[in-house]
Amino acid sequence: MSGFVSSMTGFARTEGIAEGASWVWELRSVNGRGLELRLKLPPGFDRIEPALREAAGKSLRRGNVQATLTVRQEEAARLVADRQALDQALALALDLQARIPGGPAPRAEALLGLPGVLRPARPDEADEDRTQTIDAALIAGFRHALGLLASARREEGERLKAGLDGLLAEIEALRVEAEAVSADQPAAQQTRLLDTVRTLLRDVPALPEERIAQEVALLAARSDVREELERLRSHGEAGHALLREGAGIGRRFDFLVQEFNREANTLCSKSASAALTATGLRLKAAIEQLREQTQNIE
Repeated sequence: MSGFVSSMTGFARTEGIAEGASWVWELRSVNGRGLELRLKLPPGFDRIEPALREAAGKSLRRGNVQATLTVRQEEAARLVADRQALDQALALALDLQARIPGGPAPRAEALLGLPGVLRPARPDEADEDRTQTIDAALIAGFRHALGLLASARREEGERLKAGLDGLLAEIEALRVEAEAVSADQPAAQQTRLLDTVRTLLRDVPALPEERIAQEVALLAARSDVREELERLRSHGEAGHALLREGAGIGRRFDFLVQEFNREANTLCSKSASAALTATGLRLKAAIEQLREQTQNIE
């Protein structure tokens, strides 16, 4: 499986108009351990939150995302009939018609024109069809914004990928350098230790020289860094493989960087020369840069 490397940093904005209501979505995303969606919705629009969270879960895997919705409703107040007042007016009009032989039937416009029969609609009396249309437009706009955000995160991810490739190449070059400067480390360590011990034993002989040689050989073997260098090479290959895979590699790359760091620390602790220590410290600095960049991968 392959795909794009995505960052967790991005921004997107969409806007539109539905049923006289203008709206704007703004989405901002930063890195996070999992997917956290924080919604800032105007009062009364909490009803669409489940649909928004479902859409975000299908589009994104990780990141702290703040989604802000701004809605401006049409200024003109909507009028509705006061049912009780209308019924009373209609009853009076019909009673009056019955009392006047040949009188005309009550006309709707005349009844609606009576004081108190029409009044401004309350928010909870909004037309259901209009509400559904607005909600559908807002959800569609949010999905469009998610698509734009995902595209922005992919663009940033490709820039991250180039930087990570460069850091992996730098780490491999330092590994090769460490391999070169550490080639004779066990033998040099053994010779140095033997010379030191022999000097001390000239005045105070305590152990047979054969036993001392065995202990020194053991200490020298512990300074052998070939296994650490081989694991660093293997980790580098794994890092390039993850970058080729692309999609959803953030967590695995986090774990891989921890392994890089563990080997570099062991390398430095086993170092018996200033040259290897210097290379090991540069290696640790490059791995730290790798860790910082990896924190932004989805």
